[in-house]
Amino acid sequence: MESNIETCTNLLREARNIVVLSGSGISTESGIKDFRSKTGVYQMAPEYILSLDYFYKNPKDFYQFAFENLFHPDAIPNKGHEILAKWEGQGNVQYIITQNIDGLHQKAGSENVIEFHGTMKTASCLNCGKIYPSSEMESRFETMEDFFVCSDCETKSEKDRYIKPNVVLFGDTGEWCTVEGFNAVIQLIDQADAILVLGTSLQVTPFSTFPQYRRKGVPLIIINKGGTPYDRGEGAYVIHDSIGKTLSLIDESL
Repeated sequence: MESNIETCTNLLREARNIVVLSGSGISTESGIKDFRSKTGVYQMAPEYILSLDYFYKNPKDFYQFAFENLFHPDAIPNKGHEILAKWEGQGNVQYIITQNIDGLHQKAGSENVIEFHGTMKTASCLNCGKIYPSSEMESRFETMEDFFVCSDCETKSEKDRYIKPNVVLFGDTGEWCTVEGFNAVIQLIDQADAILVLGTSLQVTPFSTFPQYRRKGVPLIIINKGGTPYDRGEGAYVIHDSIGKTLSLIDESL
């Protein structure tokens, strides 16, 4: 462990363009449940609840589930988030590309954040595009029968003006899942001189493919309690431990 931290510290010390790939493992240290572990969100409900099809068929049930399991307005960033924001401020971390929808990277002060799977902070009308803060949607949920139907526009079909959280659901496409968005992410990966993977098992496509696009010789530093398909790959440096603890040790040595 100590030798691994020393090696990773040296690699990060030399890097000037670090791109971070983060997943739910960094947010669990702020008390937010992950999705796929034994205590994760998917143990309470099947994946289809987080599908576009389910949203259209059962918008009330979908929002009930989302508010109970995906919306964490009171969560606060942990040490891992804070250190990444510090490193960005120092000019070493150039971008964070995250699977998380909780906004904790931004709360910690990081500015260059790509929310690849969207955000639970807002919802949008699928017809006119009006943006509703999720706090307003929560209030509508408690006080209105058809809270999920936009109040500002009209269409022949109510479903056309449903208000959907700005998260990428199964069967959905988001801003970054387009060809243009994906290519923009690939370009950032290609320009990096170190890739730092935090709290993701790298099993969900297309996010899981990103490390493949780094240039030859660029180190892949993985800090995750579980394994990933890249752990034994060329140029991979792996630490199976807490993100906050590990980044704190690295930061102290930098």
